Amino acid sequence: MIGTGHLCYACNKRFGRFLPYRRGMKDVPRFIAAMDVIGSDVENFFCPRCGAHDRERHLLMYFDHASIWEKIRGGSVLHFAPEKILTRRIAEAMPAKYIKADLFPTAADITKEDIAELSFSDGTFDIVIANHVLEHVVDDTAALSEILRVLKPGGYAILQTPYSDRLQHTFADQGIADDQSRLQAFGQEDHVRLYGKDIFAKIEQIGFESRVCTHAQVLEKYVSQTYGVNSREPFLLYQRKH
Repeated sequence: MIGTGHLCYACNKRFGRFLPYRRGMKDVPRFIAAMDVIGSDVENFFCPRCGAHDRERHLLMYFDHASIWEKIRGGSVLHFAPEKILTRRIAEAMPAKYIKADLFPTAADITKEDIAELSFSDGTFDIVIANHVLEHVVDDTAALSEILRVLKPGGYAILQTPYSDRLQHTFADQGIADDQSRLQAFGQEDHVRLYGKDIFAKIEQIGFESRVCTHAQVLEKYVSQTYGVNSREPFLLYQRKH
């Protein structure tokens, strides 16, 4: 038993509560709540000590318990929308090449890249990380194809994204184009779709092999309430075929 209280997996500090995203469930649109979207734990979002958000903490858990660091050490890594703490941990693992990328870079060490039209040669990277990125990308099919292209044979892609397993098909509409409409329909002002349970088949149809695992399979001993993560969020790990 892990014990009582809350514990941040990123900084290993205990405290009374995590901080919510905005006002927590009070600000979750009705449609998103009704679709029971599997994504962030908005009530337990930020660590009050180090600032790590729940998606970053959960990804660190999966990295530690799904042998991801072994693949990063000495490898080549492309990391989109790089999170501060995860970035530091990746650098400490000493990859041979580590490129942080974003369409709108916010720091000098972040390379400007369009995930749907990458500048890298075929088979450049051992790992591509896109943690909650695809839901922001207009042409996600092109983005997935580009990720597959720049991966080495046998390379891995980490493709976390919110989705609803109540939706049979991904929900998107070009008419939903302003901030308020996107918030209500997709859950955030800069999201362009709400994925359904077909997200898994979509990724595999691009040419990836699924290595998806669940919290229950690899993180069973970590009580989600204690660590402030969504135990329903699987680890969307995919491999380029050899």
